[in-house]
Amino acid sequence: MQARAYAKRGEQFLLIKSPPASGKSRALMFIALDKLNNQGLRQVIVVVPERSIGSSFANEPLTKFGFYWDWQVQPQWNLCNAPGADEPRVAHSKVAAVAAFLASDDQVLVCTHATFRFAVDELGIEAFDGRLIAIDEFHHVSSNPDNKLGSQLGALMARDKVHVVAMTGSYFRGDSEAVLAPADEARFETVAYTYYDQLNGYQHLKALDIGYYFYSGRYVDAVGRVLDPALKTIVHIPNVNARESLQDKEREVNEIMAALGEWQGVDEVTGFHCIRAADGRMLKVADLVDDSDLARRSRVLAALKNPAQKHNREHVDIIIALGMAKEGFDWIWCEHALTIGYRSSLTEIVQIIGRATRDAPGKARARFTNLIAEPAAQQGQVVGAVNDMLKAIAASLLMEQVLSPRYAFTPKNSGAQDGFDYGESGYREDGQNVGVNRQSGQIHVEIGGLARPASAEAERICHEDLNELVASFFQDRVALERGLFDTENTLPEELTCLRMGKIVRERYPTLSAQDQEAIRQRAVAAINLTQQARKMLGEGEAGGASVGGSAFVDGVRRFVHVRELEVDLIDRINPFDTAYAVLALAMDANTLRQVQESIAGKKIAIDEEEARELALRALQFKNERGYAPRQHSPDPWEQRMAEGVAAFARHRAKAKAAQAAQQAQQGAV
Repeated sequence: MQARAYAKRGEQFLLIKSPPASGKSRALMFIALDKLNNQGLRQVIVVVPERSIGSSFANEPLTKFGFYWDWQVQPQWNLCNAPGADEPRVAHSKVAAVAAFLASDDQVLVCTHATFRFAVDELGIEAFDGRLIAIDEFHHVSSNPDNKLGSQLGALMARDKVHVVAMTGSYFRGDSEAVLAPADEARFETVAYTYYDQLNGYQHLKALDIGYYFYSGRYVDAVGRVLDPALKTIVHIPNVNARESLQDKEREVNEIMAALGEWQGVDEVTGFHCIRAADGRMLKVADLVDDSDLARRSRVLAALKNPAQKHNREHVDIIIALGMAKEGFDWIWCEHALTIGYRSSLTEIVQIIGRATRDAPGKARARFTNLIAEPAAQQGQVVGAVNDMLKAIAASLLMEQVLSPRYAFTPKNSGAQDGFDYGESGYREDGQNVGVNRQSGQIHVEIGGLARPASAEAERICHEDLNELVASFFQDRVALERGLFDTENTLPEELTCLRMGKIVRERYPTLSAQDQEAIRQRAVAAINLTQQARKMLGEGEAGGASVGGSAFVDGVRRFVHVRELEVDLIDRINPFDTAYAVLALAMDANTLRQVQESIAGKKIAIDEEEARELALRALQFKNERGYAPRQHSPDPWEQRMAEGVAAFARHRAKAKAAQAAQQAQQGAV
């Protein structure tokens, strides 16, 4: 991944999409040092979402390993370690430190997203001319105008006097907002590196085990059955608003520690709890939940970030956290990420999984466990939802977008669209036509009286940006308040015409009124169709809507089109507690490749003859180079061969299914 990224070091705007623990921070160091020494940039500003992540960009002696320069951050310019407030015009403001850095001859500064936002507001975007802005955990940026960092990034790019390196392990947001506006995203050169690439290249870690465990009663009574003291583990307890929460976070932590063994006291140096396990081992447990003693909490955080202990496997055994130790938290020895309570954000799930997928000696397997209150749904529904969630996780690990369907709307009687299947009756004049393109996943819908876009840009928006508009609508505060809490006095037209119209006008102010109305109509149609699809999917086997306690099943239904992937990722179903556990197939290179090929097969239209030829070329490629063609390769020919292999596999599977059906029919006759 670092080699791929470094090969693109001359790009002004570079987007690195790569899993947690794949070395993005080191890749940034290589690229930034080249920009400072060979490309004429004056300084580098590294922006991270929270202070704990700043340690990932500490000094590194890169020349020791053969690179041209060392990465050095002067202590006063790592603002993640500095005291003081983010806000300007207060005592010891970090914004003042940013201003001092910009006026200095030093080259690297590390700060939080908050510090950077305040600095841009206070100093103006022109103060950052000639610098590289490196944004870690880039999914915190959003194209929504209310997202301050996203708006500032857009302004910096429009001024065109900075370079940007954006890094993320999950190029989507949990709220379905677009990370970048399409026009801005088009300016980025992308380097994509997936979990498939990562596991294939690891020296030690080769597989990820995923399990969903359902319990009844209190989770603290079931946690001892999934928390193995022999594994280095991060435990994330549920948010106080979650169904699983006991409404007392300190008591929950104490009961988890009691399940581990007998408490022996607290280490005065590190602040870790010492617990003697049943086998006699002394466990060291870091409690990041208790914030009643700030001095002890600071000792715990300092001990966890101590660079001298980074390669000491025995430094700590278990970390218990609530909102911390997720993205960017670097503990290479973590073998097990245990999360209690359903998480509706796929971004959060992928980030938590990333805590356990660092490569480390003696660590051949990692584990993600989700302990969830038993849903109020039949077991068959839950198992199906787990499989859909596993497909969504796998697709996300492969850097595929899985959150929403895509629609192609046209006025009534516009004619059949190429590549769309309109069912057994085909396309019918004056009929209710709905077509599906099984390669692209698009749905073609005809609507009477639909306004036509007049400009090419509006046409593009209607084809590409509808999901972002729908996300903006559902994040609109007024629409939410009126739609959820004032339904009796709110006409549907007030939301669909006025609020959606306002969103479209604000997002595309330069378009004509005709274009804005065409976009608005299609966005409203997408909302209606998506809600109708979810309503249909939400009808349980008993014929009614899902009832209370079904957040897990209902939440998974957001990933509408993963249901189309014909992949079964469930290994087995085991009894657990008074309920059951659903265990996944190991997420190793082979499983992820299977998912990747299934996704590619849905996207790519290659006829059987060309697919066979490409598959033969791919076999020759593998024999010559020792690895199969990769779909995310920077080489277009290698990508095409990988696509051909996926298409050929699909053609063969379809032929086998048809042959089996024919044989069954002949047998019946």
